[in-house]
Amino acid sequence: MAYTPSQPRLSRFIPGLSAGAKKAPVEQAGAKRVQFSSSYVPYLFLAPQLAVIFIFFYWPSVQAVQSSFYIEDPFGFGSTFVGMSNYWDVMFSPEYLGIAKFTVVFTVLVTFFSLALGLLLAVKADAVIRGSSTYKTLLISVYAIAPPVAGLIGMMFFDQHIGPFVKLASWFGWDMRVGLNYYDTAFAMIVVAVWKQIPYNFIFFLSGLQGVPVSVREAATIDCRSGLRRFWTVTLPLLAPTAFFLLIINITYALFDTFGVIDVMVKDKPANNPITLVYKVFMDGFRGNDIGSSSAQSVILMLVVFVLTIIQFRFLEKRIHYT
Repeated sequence: MAYTPSQPRLSRFIPGLSAGAKKAPVEQAGAKRVQFSSSYVPYLFLAPQLAVIFIFFYWPSVQAVQSSFYIEDPFGFGSTFVGMSNYWDVMFSPEYLGIAKFTVVFTVLVTFFSLALGLLLAVKADAVIRGSSTYKTLLISVYAIAPPVAGLIGMMFFDQHIGPFVKLASWFGWDMRVGLNYYDTAFAMIVVAVWKQIPYNFIFFLSGLQGVPVSVREAATIDCRSGLRRFWTVTLPLLAPTAFFLLIINITYALFDTFGVIDVMVKDKPANNPITLVYKVFMDGFRGNDIGSSSAQSVILMLVVFVLTIIQFRFLEKRIHYT
């Protein structure tokens, strides 16, 4: 149909369609971009971080994969290619399988109790009115303690002669012998590892609780009189993104960052003590000088963490709703 003057033009109502119209302020604001004098400047800013990632992650990973196929002389005089022999020896070793089982139990217990106690303390701290700053500072201060120092403090608490926890256990007929008995040492390791990680979870859970809108809390109070039910149906779902992040962090902590705690608590002790897979890599590589087996164990552990990461982000994250 031909245009007639009686028909209104869209350009009268949408100024941006007219040929001589000025760009909208939103477009002008969005068009502002950082301009560099050279196209190589952004890569120069990224170079330090990329260098750190390459030197401290990719290069050691490649070296570990390569060394896992060789039996190397501990003094560096040569190496012999053995294929998958190191992997078969590790996977079918009863000692390694026993350590793997303990690592799973240790990781599950440390992750669960660290998250549960951190959330409990955060909920209680969020309800504190008087002295809240002092209460929060006392809970957070433990996080400033380094893992080896935490392990040393833990050994003092579980010492055979001066340890208060040992004396407390003796009142109930428990002859606790940390460093000598397998299960007593495992119990002490879990307690110290959980104690060290609780403040980290407390910080994030408390921040998440304080981010819950007051209007939502008031509405939940009106709809549901039970505080426990309000927590499970309203507060906890709103904390799901924070809990998912902390779940990944705590699993990583239990698998790797507890090395310092375990090293202090079992070093120079009899051989019948629990250790995790990460500590066994250190024991075989740096104390046993078995570089090939240690490299194979590190590659296996890296693959396990990779699979766990995929499972977490593929299945668990689907249940998380971000607002």
